[in-house]
Amino acid sequence: MSVFGPEEFAERLEKVQRRMAERGWSALVVADPSNLYYLTGYNAWSFYVPQCAVVPARGEPHLFLRAMDAHGAAHTAVLPEERIHAYPEELVHRPEVHPYDHIAARARELNVFVDNPDAVVAMELDAHYLPVRGFLAVQRALPHTRIVDSEELVNWVRLVKSRAEQDELRAAGEVAQRAMTAALEGVRSGRRECDVVADIQAAQTASVGGVGGDYPALVPLLPTGVSADTPHLTWTDRVLRRGEATTVELAGVRNRYHAPLARTVCLGPPSAKLLDCAAATAEGMEAALGSMKPGAAGADVHAAFTRVIAAHGLTKESRIGYSIGVGFPPDWGERTVSLRAGEETVLEPGMAFHVILGMWMDGWAYELSESVLVTEHLPEPLTSMPRQLIVNE
Repeated sequence: MSVFGPEEFAERLEKVQRRMAERGWSALVVADPSNLYYLTGYNAWSFYVPQCAVVPARGEPHLFLRAMDAHGAAHTAVLPEERIHAYPEELVHRPEVHPYDHIAARARELNVFVDNPDAVVAMELDAHYLPVRGFLAVQRALPHTRIVDSEELVNWVRLVKSRAEQDELRAAGEVAQRAMTAALEGVRSGRRECDVVADIQAAQTASVGGVGGDYPALVPLLPTGVSADTPHLTWTDRVLRRGEATTVELAGVRNRYHAPLARTVCLGPPSAKLLDCAAATAEGMEAALGSMKPGAAGADVHAAFTRVIAAHGLTKESRIGYSIGVGFPPDWGERTVSLRAGEETVLEPGMAFHVILGMWMDGWAYELSESVLVTEHLPEPLTSMPRQLIVNE
């Protein structure tokens, strides 16, 4: 069962339906696994086949799943059995028919879909796991209804975390702390990249002090040597060599709440340019975090960092952070606020961000990041790792 109580889920649904009412929507189709978890508590590795919740303008949501998964939903979702619906197994991976054909027809039977010219159904058209065929099936089933993009409505509702969610993020930070500790201890000359990642993944999962880890939305990222100048590379079985720097990006996860963290390890004495970049980036981090106060805009945080590194002759084109919380593969970001130039969203207590300062140069890189909670004053870091270049042998 969910770690959150019924009052928490009722409040989440009320927030979503209030925003639906403001937009005049009759129903909302939720396909993002993170949003399904947020609204219903459903948590399983079943998102590789079509599944969704339909949230009506008034009343309770209905969850639609593959038959073999619908039974298991009772173990995690907070919905009663009568609002968990199974589509037949024979619909899986068929070219001539699609699960959303069944889902749309059943939703009409339940009156959570109503087909008339005044109805508006919103769908999560940018969700990773909403197939185009699913959209077309709903369109066929509702020929008189206007179908619109939800524009990540539920993601934006998730932006400010409840006290219970903040506690889960803090626990995720504990997991991230021990996973990064294992990584920094494991990056040594003569070891293989894959063996370091094995250490990380063990630490991400193990229970320490009663806090066990969950699987992350992204695998550990471990660009090394000249390949470190490109983000988002994973690992190989190559041997780590003295003179190389490795950037490590990972996340601690607790009950699907993510606390990402990045650090850089140099094997042997670092170059002057790497040391200078590390110092400038650490100074930039302090400036960015110092600006993350209620009332500041996301662009203000970006500007604070940019001013510092510019004084050191450095620039960074990509964003320096994004909102975090619930995450399922393939992403631990919420896909809402980015800390970049032009971001007008105003920070509020309870928001959470991964401030990721990746300085990717020509043939080398330096990464430093923190996951933080916005508070009434300065942000609260979810980990306490030193913000410096790590030097190992």
